[in-house]
Amino acid sequence: MDTAEGEEFMFRFRTCFSALAAAAVLGTGPAATAELTLKDHVESAKAALARKDLPAAAGELTAASKCLGDAAASALAPAKERLQALATEMSVLAEEVGEGAVTDLQRIEETSARAQQALAGAPGPNHTSPPQAASLRTLFRDLGGDFKHLPSLDSLLIASAGGGAALAVHPADSGFNQRLENDGGLFKMGDFLGNAGTLMGASTAAYLLGRATGKSHVARVGLDLLRAQIVTEAMVEPLKYTVRRPRPDGSGGYAFPSGHAAMTFATAAVIERHHGWRWALPVYGLAAYVAMSRLHDNVHSLSDVVFGAAVGTVAGRTVVRDGRPHAVLLPFGLPGGWGVALVHTW
Repeated sequence: MDTAEGEEFMFRFRTCFSALAAAAVLGTGPAATAELTLKDHVESAKAALARKDLPAAAGELTAASKCLGDAAASALAPAKERLQALATEMSVLAEEVGEGAVTDLQRIEETSARAQQALAGAPGPNHTSPPQAASLRTLFRDLGGDFKHLPSLDSLLIASAGGGAALAVHPADSGFNQRLENDGGLFKMGDFLGNAGTLMGASTAAYLLGRATGKSHVARVGLDLLRAQIVTEAMVEPLKYTVRRPRPDGSGGYAFPSGHAAMTFATAAVIERHHGWRWALPVYGLAAYVAMSRLHDNVHSLSDVVFGAAVGTVAGRTVVRDGRPHAVLLPFGLPGGWGVALVHTW
């Protein structure tokens, strides 16, 4: 099998995989009202408080309050009243954390423990179980909500910025890659690091590690990474098939957008959303490295990786969404160097 035939086979395989995943996801129906479990939200709030990120901690506790409110709506009395009271208490706690009035973990843990006890004894009309910890079942459940939330102002702004940047650098496509030829082996690892199998394998390992050690936040991050990577593939492969842009080295006809760039930027966006801007520089730097390696290997043009980065960023931010204002830095290349677009969303 020559190079072109091998790429054609892999393209068809990835397209079939994406189609099957999308069919499985869309068949599950809308996502549950509570996107994360109470325990996941509390663990995330504690982690944010430990790093003194009060707005993030308050946001997680507000989401925990919403979880309790959702559970109260479907619970039977007297559990309904108790859950609603705890939802109100959690909401007040969120406000106090956001204002800096609560800075230790004890009150959060005490409120969470009482909420967990209330949930454990609160069967609904159909005797449903309390919310479950992160599991593969929630992966497929939440994916339906991810596809539902893809059309958003956030997605439109980032896709527009990425599309505009790709058009801006398009004139440099023909000659930019030659500048990276003599790299001394710097970009040798890029193909491996940005490979879908590598990234999804690492995400699965994070999930399994979190489950094995009882660290629900680690498991949740692993599942969110997998969700973002699946959503990315579901967007990238149809675009490749529709555009059918030839690769600059002539090895195939599915260059736009870059899948490696999209997958690594989706991964970076999820990690940044979970852990804040402290992680932004290393994770986005790694994503930019992978994107540059595709130019060095001459399998993508500059505009391919620029738009791929935008696609991945959209996927990652759709999966980990919290409804609060955010700004994102979107790196892109220019004929004379590199630039950064600041996109603010409300």
